[in-house]
Amino acid sequence: MTKEFIKIGLVSISDRASSGVYEDKGIPSLKEWLTRTLITPFELETRLIADEQDEIEVTLKDLVDAEGCQLILTTGGTGPARRDVTPEATLAIADKEMPGFGEQMRQISLNFVPTAILSRQVAVIRKQCLIINLPGQPKAIAQTLEGLKDETGEQLVHGIFAAVPYCLDLIGAPFIETNEAVVKAFRPKLAVK
Repeated sequence: MTKEFIKIGLVSISDRASSGVYEDKGIPSLKEWLTRTLITPFELETRLIADEQDEIEVTLKDLVDAEGCQLILTTGGTGPARRDVTPEATLAIADKEMPGFGEQMRQISLNFVPTAILSRQVAVIRKQCLIINLPGQPKAIAQTLEGLKDETGEQLVHGIFAAVPYCLDLIGAPFIETNEAVVKAFRPKLAVK
């Protein structure tokens, strides 16, 4: 019997990084975070693209429909600037919107910066894939995924990734497990394997 794995798409959306003006930090920080967090084996599909709505839509569709990703994490393009169109592109290819993810990311980020209210991250489901728009900065990515802990490591505010494994269960994606020292996944008692 082969061990089940999850296929994850990582998409960094940046005009400057995609054109080589500076090095992309989104994909490397997401890879590092997932390596620390997931116990379940995973395979990655990565894309570094410009902040163009058509290109984002095509990339997300390809990662779900052709590559078979069950989770996609995007970074960048979620602010109020004219070029920030990641949420529009994500919503355009969605079957369902999952507004709680964006609400919680903004709530977490407000503990660090008052400009978190300018963030427009969304999360959606397309087929059997959960797509989440994350902030653009590596530190903010980790904070929104993990949540807030006190100096003893006690969880004060849950990060969004605590809900991701159960959401994946509900949409028919692979069962994933996390390193509880980083993120303790929440599942109702009846859903725990």
